[in-house]
Amino acid sequence: MEKKFHLFLLISLMGILAWSAINPYKRLTWVLEVLPAVVGTVILLATYSRFRLTSISYFWIWFFSIILIVGGKYTYAQMPLFNWIRDTYELSRNHYDRFGHFFQGFTPAILTREVLLRTSPLKKGKWLFFIVCCICLAVSASYELIEWLSAEVSDEAADAFVGAQGDVWDAQKDMGLCLLGAFFSQILLGRRQDKLLKKLVYTHHD
Repeated sequence: MEKKFHLFLLISLMGILAWSAINPYKRLTWVLEVLPAVVGTVILLATYSRFRLTSISYFWIWFFSIILIVGGKYTYAQMPLFNWIRDTYELSRNHYDRFGHFFQGFTPAILTREVLLRTSPLKKGKWLFFIVCCICLAVSASYELIEWLSAEVSDEAADAFVGAQGDVWDAQKDMGLCLLGAFFSQILLGRRQDKLLKKLVYTHHD
């Protein structure tokens, strides 16, 4: 059942990726946005037999990959559902970008936590929680640097890829949401992940 679930995640993700490639808002933006999801999927496939993750990690990687792919399809500033939310509730901007950056912390946190617990001397506790948050924040900061460089290269990239929508504090807010995502991910999913890790270890020992 577990392998079937993983296969479903993979096939559905490939289908969504194929859909997103049909007439995206801007082809260059699509490539930049979906590239992390594609590279991540290739890595997970290559390591599946040697270092299989828990299903909770695979699920949230799948979910975050969809966020990236949809962002590539429409750009983060023009995602239709969040345009409707903006117009319906008279918000100041399309908040799909904020939504995405929250999960830029939420998903990597659960993945980082699992990898550290399985490959390092770190154990459950305050230090693990703190280090996972720091790693997620560092990843977010690195991504903001990439966005800055893309904006320096092209004004078009600044509008479509960065998605700042005129907010001078966009980078700081994005990193703050990423940190919140990493915090809540561990609070909400940590215990569930621990149970799955125990089951994984038990299965491997058998």
